[in-house]
Amino acid sequence: MIIETLIKLFKRDLNTLKKEIAQYKDEKNLWLVPEGISNSAGNLCLHLIGNLNHFIGETLGDSGYVRQRDLEFSLKDVPRTELIKQIDDTIIVVESVLNGLTEADLQKEYKRRVFEDTMTTEYFLVHLTMHLAYHLGQINYHRRLLDN
Repeated sequence: MIIETLIKLFKRDLNTLKKEIAQYKDEKNLWLVPEGISNSAGNLCLHLIGNLNHFIGETLGDSGYVRQRDLEFSLKDVPRTELIKQIDDTIIVVESVLNGLTEADLQKEYKRRVFEDTMTTEYFLVHLTMHLAYHLGQINYHRRLLDN
């Protein structure tokens, strides 16, 4: 069942995100944005947390989450412990909402018009796993380059 697969992928990559954030030797390096790099690892982490809580937690699970996307990229120096707590909370939300979906729900049109074309909920959830993996790779590279 695709729901079980999606849960495994989200949990795997969100737990890897926690490890990446925890592996920074110097916590302030999470927030470095040298020339040629658009976002810090800390801001990418906040973006992933906001993205999943908005598109899965709120849109599919009616969690009440209010996204503040601008803050995902403008906040600085959020303590590492707070980032890890927010990742843990996001894992709980994602797993809970996805466990509540049926196969029929996955074939319905996704509730929000995110792209120009309509799409199924299943398609958008697969997209969200890829979005998470993309930014997770950026964070890994950021850490290996800038946290020596």
